[in-house]
Amino acid sequence: MVKMSIKTSNKTDSNVKETVEHLNAVSRENQTPLWRDIAERIAGSRRNYASINIGKISKLCNEGDTVVVPGKILGGGYVEKKLKVSALYISEKALRKMSEAGGEFIPLDAIADREPKGTNLKVMR
Repeated sequence: MVKMSIKTSNKTDSNVKETVEHLNAVSRENQTPLWRDIAERIAGSRRNYASINIGKISKLCNEGDTVVVPGKILGGGYVEKKLKVSALYISEKALRKMSEAGGEFIPLDAIADREPKGTNLKVMR
């Protein structure tokens, strides 16, 4: 197996570098292309990050779903469902709305450890 790495030298945020490296490692260990794809999206330009409002996530998902966003979750809209969301960044307003609805935010590296095969996840971009 050839070990390929994703270029993170142009990233100044150490959190992003660590997350990309961790997702890459989880992808290699479990042969899961999902985590490598998310790592590649995050390693790219910030301009290409997904930015999704919490209301849109709530509208498109069912109660109890786990949603992964390779980018930012913003605070627009209403949350009426208990969801688990994971993203690189989340706004304070989105985090407040999520916790008021009974949902939870899980960092990307933690969700990769919980679901190393990537099953039962919805990826939104």
